[in-house]
Amino acid sequence: TGKSTVFEQLQQEIPKGLILLLQVPGLGGKTIARLYNELGIENVDALKEACLKGMVRNLKGFGAKKEEKILEVIENMSGGMSRFPIAMVLPIARYIEEELAKMPGATSFSRAGSLRRVNETVKDLDFIIATTNRNEVRQAIMNMKNIKTVTNQGETKISCIFSFDIDIPVDFRIVEPEEFATCLHHFTGSKEHNVRMRQMAKERNEKISEYGVENLENGNRVTFSSEEEFFQHFNLPFIPPELREDGEEVNRIQELGSLISLSNIKGDLHMHTNWSDGRGTLEEMVESARKKGYEYIAITDHSQNLKVARGLTEEQILKQREIIREINEKYDDITVLAGIELDILADGSLDFEDDVLKELDIVIASIHSGFNQDMEKMMERLSKAIHNPYVHMIAHPTGRKIGIREGYQVDIERLIEMAKETGTILELNANPNRLDLKRDHLVLAEKFGVPIAINTDSHHPDQLDNMEIGVAYARKAWLKKETVVNTWPLSELKSWLQHKRKGI
Repeated sequence: TGKSTVFEQLQQEIPKGLILLLQVPGLGGKTIARLYNELGIENVDALKEACLKGMVRNLKGFGAKKEEKILEVIENMSGGMSRFPIAMVLPIARYIEEELAKMPGATSFSRAGSLRRVNETVKDLDFIIATTNRNEVRQAIMNMKNIKTVTNQGETKISCIFSFDIDIPVDFRIVEPEEFATCLHHFTGSKEHNVRMRQMAKERNEKISEYGVENLENGNRVTFSSEEEFFQHFNLPFIPPELREDGEEVNRIQELGSLISLSNIKGDLHMHTNWSDGRGTLEEMVESARKKGYEYIAITDHSQNLKVARGLTEEQILKQREIIREINEKYDDITVLAGIELDILADGSLDFEDDVLKELDIVIASIHSGFNQDMEKMMERLSKAIHNPYVHMIAHPTGRKIGIREGYQVDIERLIEMAKETGTILELNANPNRLDLKRDHLVLAEKFGVPIAINTDSHHPDQLDNMEIGVAYARKAWLKKETVVNTWPLSELKSWLQHKRKGI
C-alpha cells in the first residue's frame, strides 16, 4: 500500500531528536533509550545540557569519563549543530526541490548558498524561485508539509523552520524571471566571490545587485537569461558554484578546462555488495554501473576482520573472484575488477596474507578500528599498508565523518609523501558523510603529484549517484582530471596497478 501503520505509529512515538543522537559516536539504541527514559533526553542540545550538569555520569554504566567523552563529541558536532553536515541536509534539499518542481507558478528554481557550493556544512538552506505570480508561489510554499514555523513572510522572501529528523532554517527568495540569474548568483556566494565580482563591476562603472547589473552613468539595468550570460557580461567563462570561494577563482579561469568533471569519470573503484554489508547484489551493482556508461568498476567488499560488516573470509573472496570472472565473460561493455577493502589492523598487520592479495585485481586498504591510537602508531599502520606492493589504494585516509568525528591522527604531508614514493593511490571518498580526503589535503596531493581515486564507497546501487558530489568536491580543490585515476582508460589503470606490484 505504500504505508505502514506500525511505522507511522513509531514515528509519532519516537521524538525526532533521538534519531540524530544515533550519530553521536558511542551511543547506540539501548543507550539512547536509557537517556530518554531515565533523564527525558530527546535531542543533542538536551544531552549536552545534561552532561554539563553532571546528570549523565550518575546513570549506571556511564561515569564521569564517558560523560566527558560524550560532551567532547557533541562539541565537535559542528558546534552542537549550529551548522549541519552536508549529508544530513541533502535529502531535505532534494525533498524541497521535488515539491518546487510540482509547484504551479514556479517557472524555474535552484538551490543556492553554501549547499550549492558543496560546502561540508551549512547553517541553512536557500532556494531561489522565479515566477510571474508571486502570490500563487507564496501560498504554495506556505502549504508545504514539514513546516514547523514561519519566521518571516514578505513580498519576496519567506523564511521557515522545516522539521524533519532535524529542525533546519530554509529561506525562499521569490523573484521575477528576468532577475533569476543575478539573484541566484548573489545568494550562491561566497561573500568573497561576490566582493571580487563587485570590484570588477566597479572598474567598469557598474554595480551588481541581486536584481541585475546597473550602469552607474545612465542608470540602465541589465538582466540576464542565465548565469553563463551574467559571467559573459564581464568577459568571464562560467565559474561553477563549487569554485566560488575566495575570489581568487576569477584569476584562475585559464585552469577551468583542465579540471575534473563528471563526464570524465570512467569507473568507480570502491563499492560493496550483499556479500558483506552492501544492500545490492553483485549483479545489481554491475547493472547500475553499466547504466552510467562506466568502462569498469571494482567490487571491494570488506575483509574478514570487520565482522560487523560481515567481512569476507579467504575462501569467500576467492569464490567471489571466480563469479566476477564469469560476469566479465557475460559483458563486453564493462570490466569488473575483483578487489577487497582490506582492514589495516591495530598492530599494523593486514587482514589477508600476500598470497591472497596477489590473486585480486585491486586491493584498497583502510582503517576501521583503533581510532584513539596516537599519530606515531597510526602512521606506522598506514606506512606498512602503503609499502605493501599488493596494496594499491588507501581508502578514506583520515577516517573523518563530517560533523561527527575529526578522524584519527594523521601526518597528512607524510602520508602524501609516502603515497608519492610508492605509487599508492589515495581516495577521495564521495560519500557525503565523509568527503575524505578533504579539500586542503587534496590540494596538497595535487601539488605532490599523487594519484587520486574518486569513489562512492557505495553500499546500494542508488549510492553510485554520489559520484556527482564527489567530483564537485574535487573541483573545489581544483583537482585536474589527469590526477584522478578513474578518468583513465582501463588499460592505463591496469598498467598503474601492475606497476605497483612490481615494486617502486
